[in-house]
Amino acid sequence: MTATNGGPTGTRQDTVAAVVRQWRTVHPDLDTAPMEIIGRINRCAALLQQAEDAPLRRASLSRAEFDLLGALRRTGHELTPSELTRETFSSGAAVTKRLKALSERGLVERRGDTRDRRVAHVRLTDAGRDLVDGILPEQLAYETAVLSDLDPDGREELASLLGDLLTRLEGRLGSLRA
Repeated sequence: MTATNGGPTGTRQDTVAAVVRQWRTVHPDLDTAPMEIIGRINRCAALLQQAEDAPLRRASLSRAEFDLLGALRRTGHELTPSELTRETFSSGAAVTKRLKALSERGLVERRGDTRDRRVAHVRLTDAGRDLVDGILPEQLAYETAVLSDLDPDGREELASLLGDLLTRLEGRLGSLRA
């Protein structure tokens, strides 16, 4: 396999390659190949999140709060806090805390269930919907710019490989989380 810089995998110049070379020196008997994938995914995610959060910071939103608002917007209907927990991969306590803050800002509304007072339904307010709809194009423009150096075939291949990995991880690791 060749690196994007034209050299073999062992001569890549990214941060993870340096870490892998260091571990190979310390533990030459261990297979560090998983680090080359998982380490790069984690590093890419961290770098993307730092830059991508600029529109969110301007709106005084955290990534987690935007994820809740986005879940409500993309599903197009009310969700319970339990459903939001599943949609956003967050803990119930974290969702409750975030919903309180978003409610205080007038971005979401909660209403009780008429049949079961223990259940709440959450919906976006007009202000919440407008905020999500205003930020989303900026997020997508940023993501398009980040991926612009990859040719279209490379983007498709990467999306497919990551989709395969995610499907397997959700099946395998999802059962471990329960």
